[in-house]
Amino acid sequence: MKKIILAALCALPLAALATTWGNASLVDRNCEKKVAGDPDSHTTACLLKCAKSGFGILDNGQWLKFDKAGNEKALAALKATTHKDHVRVNVTGEKKGSVIHVSTVSIVD
Repeated sequence: MKKIILAALCALPLAALATTWGNASLVDRNCEKKVAGDPDSHTTACLLKCAKSGFGILDNGQWLKFDKAGNEKALAALKATTHKDHVRVNVTGEKKGSVIHVSTVSIVD
């Protein structure tokens, strides 16, 4: 029982660091500046084509880059979506500088 309580207490600081970005525009690095004014016009086809440049979100005009795990999760979500454009995501993770160390990415329906 003590081990379970200790494990739970150790996990609390990690959970406290997690942040959620809701309904954020998913943008690839190649198109970050090009679509900044209207990220909802960015197409899924373009996101898939530019996937190797890396993904991120626009947050109050600032592009926040995903870590490697986040890129993989975003790519998997894009491949599964039926959205043609207006790709919005919910993201949870920890922000370090301008990089999000992503825990989860899901496309908003």
